[in-house]
Amino acid sequence: MTYHHPNARAGLLAILSAVATIAVASPALAADPKPDAIVKNRNIEARVFLDDKIKADAPLAADCLAEGRKWLDKNTADAAASRKEDPQFFRDGSWDFERKYSIRSVVADRYVSVLRDDYMDTHGAHPNTDVNTVLWDKSENKRISIRPFFTETADGGATMKTMVKAVIASLKIEKKKRDTSQTATEEWFKGLEPSLLKIGAVTLAPSTETGKSSGLTFHYPPYAVGAYAEGQYVAFVPWETLKPYVSPEGARIFGGARPKADEQE
Repeated sequence: MTYHHPNARAGLLAILSAVATIAVASPALAADPKPDAIVKNRNIEARVFLDDKIKADAPLAADCLAEGRKWLDKNTADAAASRKEDPQFFRDGSWDFERKYSIRSVVADRYVSVLRDDYMDTHGAHPNTDVNTVLWDKSENKRISIRPFFTETADGGATMKTMVKAVIASLKIEKKKRDTSQTATEEWFKGLEPSLLKIGAVTLAPSTETGKSSGLTFHYPPYAVGAYAEGQYVAFVPWETLKPYVSPEGARIFGGARPKADEQE
């Protein structure tokens, strides 16, 4: 029979407890989420992730994953072509790409706003990021635009002119908060036009009123409306600003105010 001194036993338990605590607290030791699609070869490692809420909606998950796989295929082909053109592009290793789909809001238990965030490292001066959005109609199981929420959304029309003016006003406020107002100029905003295709990637903002949307948020990657170092921007347009132009469906889904937590994010 082997005898263990009580102090030795207590010390061992303390060490085991500390290791367990570190394993829980340390992201490096925690299990990384498994990609929903991946490509890995000598040219590129590219991954696509869907958040759990998207996975719970089978048609939406299938739609996002199909798009994500096309993105993987395109970048895999581009990486192979780049190596063929000049192997020096890969002197620092393979390229690294990642796409994440996450739900931003669900309005009226029907309209799902999804953020699509991309990360791309091709060993240039710095990695690049991009952001885009998907608006999903659960009742029809298809992607839609914000057109159903307004009486008209013609390019250069009253709705779009009001919308782009409000977007720029919101961006100027954000730039002032970040002390980057030197780029709050027409030069940086000239790409924003009164057109659904040129105003920016849009989502329905959450609301303090359950099941409603407090307005629209527009998402811009680095370089879109400011210098790279400024990062991404989000412009918020409250529904009240667009009230004269909302359709009956818009009147049904808009209401309340933007939650403070959403604004701080």
